Amino acid sequence: MSDTPVKQQNTAAFYGQAVASFAVALGATAFGIIRLEADAWVRGFMAIAVLYLVTSAFTLAKVIRDRQEAGRIVSRVDQARLEKLLAEHDPFEKL
Repeated sequence: MSDTPVKQQNTAAFYGQAVASFAVALGATAFGIIRLEADAWVRGFMAIAVLYLVTSAFTLAKVIRDRQEAGRIVSRVDQARLEKLLAEHDPFEKL
């Protein structure tokens, strides 16, 4: 039995749904800001706040993904060291 991690990949449908969902949410927010009954400076402030929120969400997602990938690499290295130690160990060797 192999403990080799399986690489998970998203399907094209999942990717398409994520892109479509993002586009709809961003479009609906932009439409809401444009139709807002307020001064132009208020709408501009709301637009900049939404852009800041979107960019910080992308940054947070990337940081979480990078941390998860780094954990996988460390785990793989530790697993390789353990396998090497177990392969080199001779239980019948006299001390």
